[in-house]
Amino acid sequence: FTPTINEILELAVSHLEQAPRAMVSFGQGCEGEPLLREKLIAKAIRAIRAQTRRGLIHLNTNGSRPAALARLAEAGLDSVRISLNSARPELYQAYYRCCGYAFAEVRESLRVARRAGLWVSINCLTFPGVTDAPSELRAFSKLLAETGPDMIQWRNLNIDPDWYLELLARSGALSPAEPLGLPQMLAEIRRRFPAIRFGYFN
Repeated sequence: FTPTINEILELAVSHLEQAPRAMVSFGQGCEGEPLLREKLIAKAIRAIRAQTRRGLIHLNTNGSRPAALARLAEAGLDSVRISLNSARPELYQAYYRCCGYAFAEVRESLRVARRAGLWVSINCLTFPGVTDAPSELRAFSKLLAETGPDMIQWRNLNIDPDWYLELLARSGALSPAEPLGLPQMLAEIRRRFPAIRFGYFN
């Protein structure tokens, strides 16, 4: 199912005009990758903004198409959240099984969003023993320094742990080092990047 512009407007405009702290969002993880519908979403954003300037227009994405994200920012997108499970390309690839893109595009999408002045959030799919590995701290810190997001949302990766660890081990990049522990990992990120907000942690 692909909605028409009018169907999008019918939902979005009335919500933006009436709701407190109003926001509409394209892409919620269960409805496909919105950057693959870039032309439709760009038209919808322009049509929404032709009727109301109120509220925020947001995008949840895997960040696979930086040029498409740039065009959506130009159309009037306000904020973006890009999901990843790791800042190490091998572990990212093992989990996401990228088709037609790689982690380099995800990194570039974060840069594109920052340059465009969007509110930028990283949705970090957190898994003890992986997210808090010393090698992940180094890679994630480098990514944050390069891209400067506004927020990190630390979300549990709800997955069979044995399957996930086996999957990542096959990549050859799973760290054998003792994990730091998630509280220490978060504290270190806060120390290194005090301007970055933590938006969620469970």
